[in-house]
Amino acid sequence: MIAIEHLSTELQSDSGLVRAVDTLSLTIARGQTFALVGESGCGKSMTALSILRLLPDSGRVVAGSVNMDGVDLMALPEQRMRDVRGSKISIIFQEPATSLNPVMTVGQQIAEVVARHTTLRGEAARSKATQWLERVGIPEAARRVDNYPFQLSGGQKQRVMIAIALAAEPDLVIADEPTTALDVTIQAQILDLLKELQQSQKMAMLLITHDLAVVSQMAHQVALMYAGQIVEVASAPDFFARPLHPYAVNLLDALPDAHQRGRRLAAIAGSVPALNQRFTGCRFADRCADASALCRSAPPVLQALPDGHAVRCVLYRDAQAPRLVTRHGEIAQAAYAQDHASDAPSGQALLQVQDYRVWFPIRKGLFQRTVGYVKAVDGVSFQLHSGRTLALVGESGSGKTTVGKALLQLLRGAATITGQAHLDGQSLGSLHGAALLQARRAIQIIFQDPFASLNPRMRVSELLQEGVAALQPHTSAADRLARVENLLDKVGLPRSSLSRYPHEFSGGQRQRLAIARALAVEPRLIVADEPTSALDVSVQAQILNLLSDLQKELGVAYLFITHNFGVVEYLAHDIAVMKDGKLVEYGSAEQVLTHPQHAYTQTLLRAVPRLARRA
Repeated sequence: MIAIEHLSTELQSDSGLVRAVDTLSLTIARGQTFALVGESGCGKSMTALSILRLLPDSGRVVAGSVNMDGVDLMALPEQRMRDVRGSKISIIFQEPATSLNPVMTVGQQIAEVVARHTTLRGEAARSKATQWLERVGIPEAARRVDNYPFQLSGGQKQRVMIAIALAAEPDLVIADEPTTALDVTIQAQILDLLKELQQSQKMAMLLITHDLAVVSQMAHQVALMYAGQIVEVASAPDFFARPLHPYAVNLLDALPDAHQRGRRLAAIAGSVPALNQRFTGCRFADRCADASALCRSAPPVLQALPDGHAVRCVLYRDAQAPRLVTRHGEIAQAAYAQDHASDAPSGQALLQVQDYRVWFPIRKGLFQRTVGYVKAVDGVSFQLHSGRTLALVGESGSGKTTVGKALLQLLRGAATITGQAHLDGQSLGSLHGAALLQARRAIQIIFQDPFASLNPRMRVSELLQEGVAALQPHTSAADRLARVENLLDKVGLPRSSLSRYPHEFSGGQRQRLAIARALAVEPRLIVADEPTSALDVSVQAQILNLLSDLQKELGVAYLFITHNFGVVEYLAHDIAVMKDGKLVEYGSAEQVLTHPQHAYTQTLLRAVPRLARRA
């Protein structure tokens, strides 16, 4: 239905000309789901914007064609291209909160597409918008059609984005990370919805994601992208059963799950190279364990193999299977019963939480009298021992982050906190002044968004020394500097980073800085709030390896807040499942994951996308 041939896109930037997409070719058949996967910075989203000709002012398609039903979209005038967008090709953007118009109701935004590409107007278009809200599973669609985006949850906003994309019944929908950062249950609903609508509408889908488990469930064909180029193309079953490119092999090995437990993940060293340079050889060579002089002498071509696979690697230059690709890590076959870390803890718990409640007051009227409470956390109890990880899981809004912030006494004055939380036998709620500062040496937090939690006006040296100066004022300036230099070594960042600002780092590097800052005061407990959410697979593997190494080396305990069950299976010793402010299940990781007792836990585990491990 659509054939993309030798598509090349360039962007003008302060650092020079960026070749975001380089001679990309792929074909999508009608009714087919084609997955485009790879790390951030590989050019996936730029490919989508190039197809729709929605590039920023600094970008342009410099070569190639996009043929749809015999028409080259790159040759169309803008007026005709506007007719194509929405009716022939539409897109579900990655972040619905910023893609939806905040001053228009969701019904108006859907009706706008209907009126632009069909003959329906007025009440007829509004009625069609209501029907689409019903089709995408929005409850009370007749009322919600007049809601503004801020009145909807994240999952509902994503459903509205899908409704807008499908309102004119396009032939191809581009889904750019449609489930990023969604809870597993909402993710499962969105994926099921896309499958159902795809079958009923007979449409094709270009699925852009870095979630390989989602790809294995949804895709018919897979193209792996790296540094602006496609490096491997295959049917989805073949890609997951027999990946060929070294990048594909190690990317799959970097996925955390129960099979990897107790072993280091195959974190791929380095990062995607900058695309503002001319490449003389293979773009993956600097990160590849199989790289040779031949790899750096000339760019490899995308070689078609007899079995239908296509791969861009010199190991396959004779169209024959090479020796086994070197794997950066080793797939663990040990079950939970063989994992020594699953043994029952001994001694007194480091953290003991009993009947803990965090209620936020609801105030109304001129005098702001309290008329009720939002019971964000309503009577949770658990304990955590040194050197162990307790995973706190559940859907968004269940109270997980509130538990973490309340334990650090960050919600005093904003909420009513009752119950007991003891750190080493000391009640956290009763501490004030110097005693509270002393306790904060022992308990630190890694916030979910490192960019938002790092002061953009402070250099790394200041960021890392700030906590030490505040909580350990007796430490000399020379000792503080030596400590932060050692911390950078621990988290795998060069010491030259000390003079840089947060915006000069990648997402994974900023997360390492957030971890280093939490470790600077030598805590015994770290609250890690979604520390790997929205990170690429390889960067996530680096962070998880780092956290695991630090726990073994320093005996740090983690209260790990997440909805990523792969991470839970890999890292957690114990699991607490939260729903509506309460703990519905609590036990060892082995018990909860293999024999869940509560219906909600069972629902969560059923919703987790699974990737079959190859031999």
